[in-house]
Amino acid sequence: MAERLSRRGRRLRGPAPVRIVHLGLGAFHRSHQAWYTDRVDGSGQWGIAAFTGRRPDTARALAEQDCLYTVVQRSDTGDSFELVTSISSAFDGADVARLIELLAASSTSIVTVTITEEGYRLTSRGDLDLGASDVANDAELLAGADAAATPATAIGRLVAGLRARRRSGAGPLAVVSCDNLSRNGELTRRAVLALARAADPGLADWIDDSISFVSTSVDRITPRTTETDIALVERECGYRDEAVVVTEPFRDWVLSGDFPAGRPPWEDAGAVFVDDIEPFENRKLWMLNGAHSLLAYAGGIRGMHTVAEAIADPVCLRWVEEFWREARAHLRDERLQTDAYRLALLDRFRNARIAHRLTQIAVDGSTKLRMRVVPVVDAERAVGRQGAAGLRAVAAWTAYIDRVSPDELVDGARHRIDAYRALDDEQRLRALVGLVEPRWAADDQLVALVRSLRQEQEESEVQK
Repeated sequence: MAERLSRRGRRLRGPAPVRIVHLGLGAFHRSHQAWYTDRVDGSGQWGIAAFTGRRPDTARALAEQDCLYTVVQRSDTGDSFELVTSISSAFDGADVARLIELLAASSTSIVTVTITEEGYRLTSRGDLDLGASDVANDAELLAGADAAATPATAIGRLVAGLRARRRSGAGPLAVVSCDNLSRNGELTRRAVLALARAADPGLADWIDDSISFVSTSVDRITPRTTETDIALVERECGYRDEAVVVTEPFRDWVLSGDFPAGRPPWEDAGAVFVDDIEPFENRKLWMLNGAHSLLAYAGGIRGMHTVAEAIADPVCLRWVEEFWREARAHLRDERLQTDAYRLALLDRFRNARIAHRLTQIAVDGSTKLRMRVVPVVDAERAVGRQGAAGLRAVAAWTAYIDRVSPDELVDGARHRIDAYRALDDEQRLRALVGLVEPRWAADDQLVALVRSLRQEQEESEVQK
């Protein structure tokens, strides 16, 4: 076996000083924000301290190789390999004390966030769910005098760090959400302020005055790494890297907001800064993420395993094209170039060398569909159409829920979904539709359409 990847083995300088703290260390952050930073920080001034989310494994793997890792850019013609050095330190997300210490440091200028849609703990209206037990517990902890209290939620930990920053007098910084939420910066701001206000109104006022919340649209398909990928890097690069990231050549990053304590020149690597980000967010959320969710459930129940397999199926392709037609009707900004974007998506989805597994996309469907599909359906119905193409994704999700083992389901609303399993077919369908969008549960016509679309999907399986 080759020697483990390390800075000494590669004769690289030591890690850059930490100026960015990241919450949610995973493959996407390493293929996207950390990659952008590495490309533009030639002088080594913008080191990243990254904290994992649900599991500590990635932090441990990175720590054992001086936080270096390889990005494999995989096109349909071959692979290229890049060594990324921008992460200076990696921590288990449970090390809240270290997170608070870094957020309180005057050297920290930016906090980036990839905690998944479910991690924001939002209601269907986009407000922080203060009634959720973990959120309520965090509010109680933060209201206490114990500065070492360790909140359980990502938003709670962020508020704890900002509380420490206020006390240290370290000054303003920017919080940059990089998750697939429309107006993600504003939603992050609302969630942080709501929790801070529940704990200490004075802290909420300070955050409102001192902290900038930046909205972004992020895009780079990044499937899970396999042992085959790790072996490939060992063979091609001559070192053992347990933190390999495989991604597509395409990347996109659009940002909107202020950076009061400075930022790397990400635009030098292709990032775009705009005043109004919402059209770009919607294009990506609806056309890429919405289509992904449709393929995850419709393709999954038709026996496909990857995006490339699903988009090659004529039935799935037709359903995606119908959904795109609905979405594009409400994406009218000429800067979006939706015709070219659609063609590029087809090429990206068809890249069979990117094994983007449908089970990976299917996680947390109750939240993802609310962000990716509900706005398109609502826009269609507002102009007198049914929104059938978008509702087909919801219908496929309900079928997926009925087929997946409860032990295998990964969804933030799993306890509610499990409770619905005891209902009869009609009640369960209505309850699941209402879980995606509460308003829809009382709409008999919409629920009937979902039922019809689900039946159509079941019939298409028989004919396959």
